[in-house]
Amino acid sequence: MSRMPLTEKKATTSPISTHTQRDERRRKLADVRQELVLDAARSVFFELGMEKTSIRETARRAGYTPGALYSYFPSKEHIYGALLGESLERLNTQVQLALEAAASPAERLRAGASAFFDFYRVNPHDLDLGFYLFQGMAPRGLTPELDVHLNTRLRDALLPCQAALQAMGLDEARATAEVTALFAHIVGLLVMSHTGRIRMFGQSSQELFSAYLAHLLKRAQGGKSA
Repeated sequence: MSRMPLTEKKATTSPISTHTQRDERRRKLADVRQELVLDAARSVFFELGMEKTSIRETARRAGYTPGALYSYFPSKEHIYGALLGESLERLNTQVQLALEAAASPAERLRAGASAFFDFYRVNPHDLDLGFYLFQGMAPRGLTPELDVHLNTRLRDALLPCQAALQAMGLDEARATAEVTALFAHIVGLLVMSHTGRIRMFGQSSQELFSAYLAHLLKRAQGGKSA
């Protein structure tokens, strides 16, 4: 008995699928190139500071021409915004991870505040990035939309502390005031620590922070000590 010949089916690729795959490859390549630019910019910012950083120097360290960089970022301020945005995302992630094991409001306050403090204690350059946003007392160089977004993400990292304080019985106004003071205290301690100024007092930023947090917990729980 003769057998019918088998007909081979040719594999077909949808034009839409091919187009999608090509776009995906381009997107991934663009992401890699953008990350190279940000890595180079990070080293320039930390070494030279905001004022001396330039697109030309960033491009040189990234291995690109200045013109090529403008296809990713229109200015050094936008590069800075991307770096600060990435930093704030890591901050928020660290805070959220610390909160996972915290059950009571008091535990959440301690965990959230400690995670915020430890992030900038271990990563002093990330604290530096935050200060590059200001020249004198006014924000400069960023669009209003980007400025609002970055400030919102910083505020997001502190909101768990405010929520914990309110859960402990403080009204919104007092909780906001306490979180503002907590933020100011953390930044002040870390600036003194990172610049070495705290040594003139023979103090430890971690010990001073722990003492402040203990007093804050006592105030929130109804204690009279300041």
